Amino acid sequence: MTPSLTPATRLTEPPLTWSMVGRDQAGLALAAGWPSAVTPEQAWGEATGRGIRVCVVDSGVEDGHPAVGPIQSSHAVQPGPSGEWTVAAADHEDLSGHGTACAGVVRAVAPDCEIHSVRVLGHGMSGSGDAFLAGLRWVVAQNFDIVNLSLSTTRHKFADTLRSLADDAYFHRTVLVASAHNLPVESFPWRFSSVISVGSHDTGDPHQFFYNPAPPVEFFAHGVDVEVPWLGGGSRRCTGNSFATPRIAGYCALILSKNPELTPFQVKNMLYLTAANVRGPQ
Repeated sequence: MTPSLTPATRLTEPPLTWSMVGRDQAGLALAAGWPSAVTPEQAWGEATGRGIRVCVVDSGVEDGHPAVGPIQSSHAVQPGPSGEWTVAAADHEDLSGHGTACAGVVRAVAPDCEIHSVRVLGHGMSGSGDAFLAGLRWVVAQNFDIVNLSLSTTRHKFADTLRSLADDAYFHRTVLVASAHNLPVESFPWRFSSVISVGSHDTGDPHQFFYNPAPPVEFFAHGVDVEVPWLGGGSRRCTGNSFATPRIAGYCALILSKNPELTPFQVKNMLYLTAANVRGPQ
């Protein structure tokens, strides 16, 4: 009978891409020691997001909005001739306002980052799981630095593929920042440990974010009564985890702008170390 699992002890020559032998220890030396405490100044002081590519996967982004500025690229997921979903260059437009709102929050935190848009939602913020998968697969292949996902699906049939894509992003140094569902339901991809998951807080301080010691939601950011840009160059006040998520994405852009060598694992740790409830009063 063929065993369903192969014991790791059967390996006689460990493949060095997955394992380490003593002689390789020197190759793991880090450029600098990891600090026991980090201040916001150390994490992102004077950074503006310059050099960091942030992709907003949403309903599109309105190019030239006063609170958003220029968009570096816009793409949209659309059905192909054989029914498959494809990603193609698209007009710089937003079909519902939601993506523009998220991009504006990112821009407010990291004013000099690049913003790219991939539209997977249509009018009324409607969309399909298959379109979401196609868009995210394309996004991961582009090696963006940060991807803002203020959306999720409750359909379990998409979970395994989404988890695989999230892992691919993680291992290729793309930081996925994903919004928790606004209702107490199970949805994806925010529940995956390879992403940075975000809920909202109502303290009123847009500069505060908190680490949650009781995941799956890992961080809370300003997301209640938030003034955000909307269609036609306008604005409105909105509440929801959707608007807390790009704030954390913006901080990730600042962190990577100042520390471009960090991996997603290290970026998440930097967020943890600078969270208001971890670093304490300043």
